Amino acid sequence: MAQMAQVAPGAVAVLATAPVVPRNGDSDYPYRHDSAFYYLTGFTEPDSVLVLVAARGAAPARAILFCRDKHAEREIWDGYRHGPDGARMAYGFDAAYSIDELDAEMAGLLANVPALYYALGHSAALDAQVKRWLDQLRRQSRGGIEAPATARDLLPLIDEMRLFKDGAEQALMQRAATISALAHTRAMRASRPGLYEYEIEAELLYEFRRHGAQFPAYPPIVAGGANACVLHYQQNRARVLDGELVLIDAGCELDGYAADITRTYPVNGRYSAPQRTLYELVLAAQQAALAAVRPGARYAGIHEAAVRVLAQGMLDTGLLQAHVVGNVDDVIAEQRYLQFYMHGTGHWLGMDVHDVGQYRDLATPCKPSRPLQPGMVLTVEPGIYVRPAAGVPEQYWNIGIRIEDDVLVGAAGHTVLSAAAPKTVAEIEQCMRAAP
Repeated sequence: MAQMAQVAPGAVAVLATAPVVPRNGDSDYPYRHDSAFYYLTGFTEPDSVLVLVAARGAAPARAILFCRDKHAEREIWDGYRHGPDGARMAYGFDAAYSIDELDAEMAGLLANVPALYYALGHSAALDAQVKRWLDQLRRQSRGGIEAPATARDLLPLIDEMRLFKDGAEQALMQRAATISALAHTRAMRASRPGLYEYEIEAELLYEFRRHGAQFPAYPPIVAGGANACVLHYQQNRARVLDGELVLIDAGCELDGYAADITRTYPVNGRYSAPQRTLYELVLAAQQAALAAVRPGARYAGIHEAAVRVLAQGMLDTGLLQAHVVGNVDDVIAEQRYLQFYMHGTGHWLGMDVHDVGQYRDLATPCKPSRPLQPGMVLTVEPGIYVRPAAGVPEQYWNIGIRIEDDVLVGAAGHTVLSAAAPKTVAEIEQCMRAAP
């Protein structure tokens, strides 16, 4: 109930989980709970709503769940349901009711409270329910019943909490990263010229499930050759040819927490000279970015460190011509590097792959990049993507490289959670030579 200490005494917060989404016919998409709801409850069943009541005076704070009833026939078809009584006992809620009682109970729970917190605009269905609850209370005003005077967004409060991972969350994310690293290693060892991208993807998915991960954290990217220059490539259906690189961006989800790792390797097991040149440039950029991950350092410094190394490398390799674009400071000031590096160098990581939490210090008037603090987890993922173009050396055409790791900010520095995935040229080539 610590989250309710941030709201007005007696205020009520309402949070619904995600709905079941039909896929086609009588089939649904695999169910995935709402991340914020799961963060506060640990409860994974659909058709559930959490209500939190803040302490006021002698009245203690309360956590109330509304969920599906027990249903013998539906449990035969769809599996076990806790039911209100079972959920209350298993998860420690102060009270639990049938989801069918939500409207009736909310009339009493919201009467004469100072504020209502919920995910404003997040769900049209919940917005409509809230309107009905407030309209019902307003019709009782002559009897001395007052509706909440204010409605506020609940999610920013939860987002800030989720940004900082405790010890149990860190251990879970380490396990997710380790499983994902094993999957990348398996994919490298299984690769050979002539395979289709989806065949390599299958190796990833097998390793995820073999170690107990419930889902991929996002649709895996397995991009061979020129496909690696498409940042969100997801078709995974082309054949990978001898001499091409394979870029794999993939991570598993384990017990609600995501990993997110990218590795780029030669399908035939050896980097060509141009591939190696660009790969080691991206690796150097990542090393510079990782050196910027420490408590007190600004988040933006990670990207700035990577960009400086990449920009200088673009000049050194001839991707950018100094007589046209100037020196490295000119390249950065005029953002000439965007031709070959057009995305940020990372993002928060947690229950969501692109996890919640502000990137700027909104309490400061100029809103600077926020300082890193222990418990934050983020990705560090520089890259370089060379499409054919006039003035670009042909030896680099259609090479796309990204190197991404999951990084925990610690008390004195950082820990790379995904360190088990081969990353240097020597490590990757050795891994692929060891393939059966």
